[in-house]
Amino acid sequence: MLVQRPYLMRAFYNWIVDSECTPHVIVDATKPHVDVPQQFVENGKIVLNIAPSSVIAFSLDDEALSFNARFSGQPMQVYVPLYAIEGIYARENGAGTIFPEEPAYEKFDMPLQSVEDNKEAKPSNKGSGKKPTLTVVK
Repeated sequence: MLVQRPYLMRAFYNWIVDSECTPHVIVDATKPHVDVPQQFVENGKIVLNIAPSSVIAFSLDDEALSFNARFSGQPMQVYVPLYAIEGIYARENGAGTIFPEEPAYEKFDMPLQSVEDNKEAKPSNKGSGKKPTLTVVK
């Protein structure tokens, strides 16, 4: 099965905007490749207002969310891979969701250097169709 997050993200975003509410996303700013204004990150997280009236050049695809916005009057390009988005909700009433953990995104839980080392050190089992198993050896 494909990862759910891109589909859920688009559905909740459209639902919140169509309901005339303000969509906000919760982002784990410690994940690799996240480009957000670090001065607003608290405890490794940042909440971003992604309302159409608040952002320019908004893009939401299967890989990432990106847009231009002003933070304290300073323009900035924001880039957030979907694996770093923890949830989306409407500011006005809190309606939304926290995204479930997905095995496809687990590799992004490691620091960036560890992810690169892991790719080189371990051959991928992707596509082999076999799941890892434990065997008792006597």
